[in-house]
Formats: sequence, C-alpha cells, structure tokens
Amino acid sequence: MASTDAQETTAGSAGVNGPTRARIGARTLRTDTWWLYPLATFVVFSGFVVFATYRAFDGDNYFVEPYLSPFYSPCLTDSCQAGSSDFGQPISWWSLSPALIILIFPLGFRLTCYYYRKAYYRAFWLSPPACAVAEPHAKYTGETRFPLILQNIHRWFWYAAVVVALILTYDAVLAFGPAEGEPDGIHMGLGTVLMWANVVLIWLYTLSCHSCRHITGGRLRHFSKHPVRYRMWTFVSKLNARHGTYAWYSLFSVAIVDFYIYLLATGAFDDPRFF
Repeated sequence: MASTDAQETTAGSAGVNGPTRARIGARTLRTDTWWLYPLATFVVFSGFVVFATYRAFDGDNYFVEPYLSPFYSPCLTDSCQAGSSDFGQPISWWSLSPALIILIFPLGFRLTCYYYRKAYYRAFWLSPPACAVAEPHAKYTGETRFPLILQNIHRWFWYAAVVVALILTYDAVLAFGPAEGEPDGIHMGLGTVLMWANVVLIWLYTLSCHSCRHITGGRLRHFSKHPVRYRMWTFVSKLNARHGTYAWYSLFSVAIVDFYIYLLATGAFDDPRFF
C-alpha cells in the first residue's frame, strides 16, 4: 500500500501543486499584462495555420512567371502549372495539391523548433501560459513520451530546411527573369524584392537555429584546435540571440510572398517592374 502511495506521489510531483512546490493559492502574483503575449501568439499562429492550410489545399494560383510561391517550391508533380517545375515532375502518382509534398519539411522544422515549442506550448497548451503563472495541468512529463518525444528529430528537419532554403534562393534568382510577354534579359519587379527579402529571413531563421549552433560548435573539447568551426559557432551564436525574431519575421514573409503571388495570379493587379 505504501508503495502505491509513493508511486502516485511521484507521478504528480511534477505538477504545480506537487509536494516540492510552494503553496500559493493564486494562479499568479504578476500584475502586468502577462496574458498579452500568449494571446497574440495564439491569434497569429491560428491565422497563419488557417491561411497556409487553405493555400496548401488550393492547388492553384501559385505561379506567375517568373514567381513561384514558396509553399509550392519545388513543384514536383505532373499537376504543376506549366513553367513551375524547375526540377522536373518525378512524382506522377500524386493526385492532391503539389504543396502537400513540400510543406511537410518546413512545417516539421518549425513545429520542432525550440522557439516555436515555447511559443505554442504557452499559447495553445498553457504549459505554462507565462513565467510565474501556474499551468492548469496536474503533472508534467516533458518531451519524454509520445508524441512530444518526436521533437527530438528537429536536427534532421534542419538538414531538410537547408535544402529548402537553397531551393528558395534559386527561385529568388529566377525572379530576376522576364515575365510573360517581356523581352529576354534581367528584370526586377516588386515580387523579386519580396522573394529576396523572404530568402534572407529564411536563411537568418535557419542559420540561427539552436541545432545549427550545436552542429557548428558542439562536441568539441578545445576550440583552439578548430579555429574554423569556432568562427562558425561564434557567427551562429550571434544570430541565435535573435532566433525568435527571425522565426516571426520569416513566418510573415513566407505568407506575404505567397499572398502576393496569389494576387498576381488572380489578376488583382500587375506586378510593378523596376527595370
């Protein structure tokens, strides 16, 4: 009987009401607007999820020469719009939207990201909703059980994210090409500017990742014996300090570029050309 009681006590000891926690009846003693950040995160993330889900399943209005939406790059199925498959169409059996094949990789990278974990754990699961604010859950098991134990594959998604960033960079280079009906040569429109801004933010977010920091400088006993990796680690560490900022900015930039190309594809307006 005593063994059973001990197991029950251990199981609940990780919660905010565990025997090792301070006995404070109030949910929090904070008097500031601590709820504002998780609320804003919830609203923005929910809006992005709704928008991205609609665009991913839409399967249309994602390519206007020379612009290809980042949601659909690379376009690899035989249902891709003409001119949008820069790497061929090797997946001929896929009958759904081409975006559903690609988005799993940047989506997996963001879902397992250390910053995004903190953000959506607080905003959606209230675990906890903010610092010094009690969470409503009775116990806490961390990321040691399914499905959260899958967060450990973040590093592998980082490798995929690097490939995606390289492809988006290639798309941004192609964005200097002429639009339909224009003479050959180098051209630049507002879409080109937006695509390059998005690529820069995507690279900043990817390279500032905690996994990238560990890959460049982890498992070393002496930095003095690895000067190149030390310089790389120092550079990534500086970026890492603003990883959360780049996460937000790149989230907005991806949605803005896709929506801009959608507007061009639907004929809402013509792309302003600078030269």
